[in-house]
Amino acid sequence: MKVAFRADASLEMGSGHVMRCLTLANALKAIGAECQFICREHPGNLIAHIRSDGHVTHALPAHPEPVGASLLAIKTPRDEQAPAHSHWLGTTQEQDAIECAAILNVLQSDWLIVDHYSLDVRWETRLKPYYRKLMVIDDLADRLHACDLLLDQTFGRDAEDYLVWVPPGCRILCGSQYALLRPEFAALRPYSLQRRTTPHLRQLLITMGGVDKDNATGKVLAALHGCPLPADCSITVIMGTVAPWLSEVTRQAQSMPWPTQVMVGVSDMAKVMADSDLAIGAAGVTSWERCCLGLPTIMLVLAENQRKVAEGLEHAGAARVIEPSQLHVESLRSLLAALTELPMTLLDMSRTAANIVDGDGVGAVLHLLES
Repeated sequence: MKVAFRADASLEMGSGHVMRCLTLANALKAIGAECQFICREHPGNLIAHIRSDGHVTHALPAHPEPVGASLLAIKTPRDEQAPAHSHWLGTTQEQDAIECAAILNVLQSDWLIVDHYSLDVRWETRLKPYYRKLMVIDDLADRLHACDLLLDQTFGRDAEDYLVWVPPGCRILCGSQYALLRPEFAALRPYSLQRRTTPHLRQLLITMGGVDKDNATGKVLAALHGCPLPADCSITVIMGTVAPWLSEVTRQAQSMPWPTQVMVGVSDMAKVMADSDLAIGAAGVTSWERCCLGLPTIMLVLAENQRKVAEGLEHAGAARVIEPSQLHVESLRSLLAALTELPMTLLDMSRTAANIVDGDGVGAVLHLLES
């Protein structure tokens, strides 16, 4: 089976789209599939990282301004608007399709898998001669697609949300049970859940995604200075290799009242999460990793497209949500006090989170791709 992936990472859009595609690609590779990626060379791209996992990756040049035909050059009867995140593409859909067609024409993939908020039915239709079937990974339910399979791993998402956006006969997979997690999360799940049966707060994890372009990490560390963390608590900060605030956060960590280490480009994220008692993290794709391991979370909404995830997890009782505008000592102190003064609250959050994601989503998706 030949599979092509179209996904991007950048300082603006973060790394989550590429990372969940890479998880699926590694699982496909393990069963003998040939996987290749097409990625644009945006600042903050992960092309080298994908190649280090053994996948051929075709780099599309970054354009300073949109070039080529109009975004609306490929028209549909019902939708004449560009996607809300079209500026993330770095060019027009038409130009991107032309560049991808040259690559896909050679590969002739059985599946094209696209994970990109900037692309819709126009791009997909333009490339139809170069793939047998199309899978779309999405979180937004806001634009038309011409796909055979659609995956939205958002907790609480209903397949009916996509009925107006996909063709008849498209298979729709919705819900956090389909979350694309690396196998080590399912492997460490029993250990992680077992150590939470006696709740305490000795290890605090801060993880704001692979980029954190607005330095939410630094703002969290600043707010924590006046918070009631236990004296024997330690802090672990996770950052990506392309994070623009890495040097400043590293300096800031050295002045924290508690032992604070900054880890970059972590390869054993599941183990770090499993050994943590509480996370302060962004409401991105790592939300599902934390849920699988039952890790209670104070969650920040760093982008509007994260809001549905955050609200769903807070409503279920798996997380507490705080807005970036509320990220100051008083708000964080209140949240931490509520969790540390009543430790069983951590246990309740852990059990709720663990019931949301079991770590077997990749297997379910693989079955459909194979069949």
